[in-house]
Amino acid sequence: MKSSKEEVVRVHKDGHVERPIPEVLTPLSTDPITGVSSKDVVVVPEFNIIARLFLPKLTDPNKNLAVLVFFHGGGFVINTPFTTTYHNLVTKLVSEANVVAVSVDYRKAPDHPIPAAYEDSMAALKWVASHSNGDGPEPWLNNHADFQRVFLGGSNSGANIAHNLAMAAGNSEPGLSIELLGIALVHPYFWGSVPVESEAVYPDDKATINRGFVDEIWPFICPSNPDNDDPRVNPMAEAAPSLAGLGCKRVLVCVAENDVMKDRGRLYSEALRRSGWMGVVEIFETLGEGHGFYSRDLESEKSEELIQRLVAFYKDK
Repeated sequence: MKSSKEEVVRVHKDGHVERPIPEVLTPLSTDPITGVSSKDVVVVPEFNIIARLFLPKLTDPNKNLAVLVFFHGGGFVINTPFTTTYHNLVTKLVSEANVVAVSVDYRKAPDHPIPAAYEDSMAALKWVASHSNGDGPEPWLNNHADFQRVFLGGSNSGANIAHNLAMAAGNSEPGLSIELLGIALVHPYFWGSVPVESEAVYPDDKATINRGFVDEIWPFICPSNPDNDDPRVNPMAEAAPSLAGLGCKRVLVCVAENDVMKDRGRLYSEALRRSGWMGVVEIFETLGEGHGFYSRDLESEKSEELIQRLVAFYKDK
C-alpha cells in the first residue's frame, strides 16, 4: 500500500510487517515549558494495551478537570501516543485546555485488522469510565477527573474511532458507565465508494494523500469487510445507522482546504444536522493546508489556530 509520497507499510511473504518510515518517539517526562506530566499505564491487560496519561500543572488541586480520551492518527497502521507529534500535540491541548488526557495505543493493522482498533479503544474508554466513582486503579483520574465533562478526540483514523465510539455510546454500550459531552474530529478518515468533490480536485503532486491511496486503506485494514461503504468508514452510507443516535451533545469537525477528505467531513456535519440528533455541530476549516499539516510543525501559525479551536471546544461547557 503506497501513498503519493512514500511507502507506509510493507507486508512480506512470510507475514512479517515492516513500517519503513522512521518513528520519532518522546519518552515520559514533565514538560519543562508547560509543566504537563505524563506516564504510561496498561489499560487493557489482555492485549497489553497501553495509554499515555497527561496531567496539567495543577493550580488548584481541589478542582476537577475535564477528561480527553484521545486517539492518534496514522490510517490505522502507524503511529502511537508516544510518537513525538502526538505526544506534543496532546501536551499542548492538556496545558492550554486544562484537561487530563488519556491517549490510547490501540493495535494496528495489518498485524491486527479491524475491528481490533475499535475494540481496544472501547476497552480503554471503559477503563477510564471505571474511575467515575473515584475508586479506579489510576490516582490521576480518581483525584482530578470530572466525569460530567468527558470528550473524545482524534485525528484521521483516531477521529474515525472517536465517531464510532460515540455511536456505540449512544446505543447503550454495555459496560460504559459514563456519558460523553463531546467529540472533536480532526481531518477525520471517512470515505465511500462514490467520489465526492474534494476527492477528485487535487492532483497527486498537490495532495498529501490522494483518492487512489485512500481507496486502498479500508480493504487493507479490514479484509473481513473490504467495502468502502462499511458504515464504520462511511457513516453516511445507505446501510449506516442513523446519526441521530450519536451519543454526545457537541461535535467539532476540523477540515483542511487541500485535504482530499475535506468534503467527507463537511458531509458528515451536514448529515448530523439533518438527522434529528439533538446536539450542536460546528465545523472549522484551515485554509491553504492539506491533510495532517500540523504534524509537520506544531508551532506554525495555522497549527496554532487549529489547536486554539480545539482548546476552545474542550473548555466550553
